[in-house]
Amino acid sequence: MQGETLITIVAIFLAAILIGIFPMMAIAERNDDVSELAVTTGISEFVNTARSTGKITMQDYDALVSTLYATGNTYDISMEVQVLDENPAKKGTQTTSTTVGENVYYSVYTTQIMEELEKNNKYVLKEGDILTVNASNSNVTISQMLKNFFYSLAGNNTYSIVGSASGVVSVSGS
Repeated sequence: MQGETLITIVAIFLAAILIGIFPMMAIAERNDDVSELAVTTGISEFVNTARSTGKITMQDYDALVSTLYATGNTYDISMEVQVLDENPAKKGTQTTSTTVGENVYYSVYTTQIMEELEKNNKYVLKEGDILTVNASNSNVTISQMLKNFFYSLAGNNTYSIVGSASGVVSVSGS
């Protein structure tokens, strides 16, 4: 009799876990998926606006931050602009007799871009520059907590919500 009671209690406990915890994990995972879609869409719109206008404005950056934070998470946002440094006056060793010089890129990163945005409310790009924007959540989501508890899969350095976009600037800004 006591053995049957113990088995019944264990069965009830397992049923409660299956009925309560796993659906909650599925809902939390779905919430992360929706957040990742919103992040990816927001970043893509930001990059496309910068590409088509030739500039990054403080207003556009603030709109991106608002879009990301509307998901209820915090994010680390990084930007990189690979600036096209045309040097047509210098003949390179790998060029043909009809080509003079080569195009070289140098990178400008988030802190430098943000300094310019805070100073002038815009960062001017030129045609041929390459803009890359990445964002990853910096907080632990419910889905990550549940995975850590049950599976020990997610660690401190893993992100469940990540978005990235890049593109070549099509017009020079002013």
